[in-house]
Amino acid sequence: MPPRGRRRAPEPQRNAAARLADQLQAAGYTKRDIARIINRDPSLVSQFYTKNKGAAFVPALTQVLAAVQTAGISDIAELAAIAAGHITRRTTSTGTKARVRTKALLITPTGTGTGRAGVQAIASGSTRLRPLIAEAARQGLRLAFTVRMARADFLHASGSRTDSPGIRRDVIQRTDHTEERSYGSATTGGFAATDFAHRVDRNGGDVTAAVHEWLVETGRIRPDAHIVHLEIRTWRPR
Repeated sequence: MPPRGRRRAPEPQRNAAARLADQLQAAGYTKRDIARIINRDPSLVSQFYTKNKGAAFVPALTQVLAAVQTAGISDIAELAAIAAGHITRRTTSTGTKARVRTKALLITPTGTGTGRAGVQAIASGSTRLRPLIAEAARQGLRLAFTVRMARADFLHASGSRTDSPGIRRDVIQRTDHTEERSYGSATTGGFAATDFAHRVDRNGGDVTAAVHEWLVETGRIRPDAHIVHLEIRTWRPR
């Protein structure tokens, strides 16, 4: 009698958050985009699939998906604003609001550090990035940054050497008519963290305002431009 073949174990059914995330990805959004929309770390979106998490975000993701499919809204900032009204912080056993885990800002012994701010953090001045810049200044490091904003808010064409000379990285263009552009790199020398720390201090600790100020002063963006995502990178000069 021939041996019976082993039955393949059925794949675990995805939870509601993962199914909604699948539909958003089918609409062209990445897991990182979804994380920005719900103002959480991208690792949480991955845990929708691996650890069955995300139940608290189902109402928000449902509204976001409806906005994309029915209303034709594609801008991540607008979708984040929609999601924010449907996200309720979980509470602890004592009834207090639970803390939201975020990536710690870290500068390694080699001087490498990265910090990011999404829609809601941008609105409050990206203050979570201030300690990173301050520590980089204390250590005498260099920094670079990437901003994302509406394509029409930039004054120079995509990839222009006038806009960001020496940067070989491609400009990232999004379907929602925004672009990500990088300024400074280890190759070009970047910016002195001490200079940017002083600029942040002059703006009352508002990192978004400090970066916006520099971009306007150097003739790269319109004065009324709105940054929707910001990333700071540091390194130790050779």
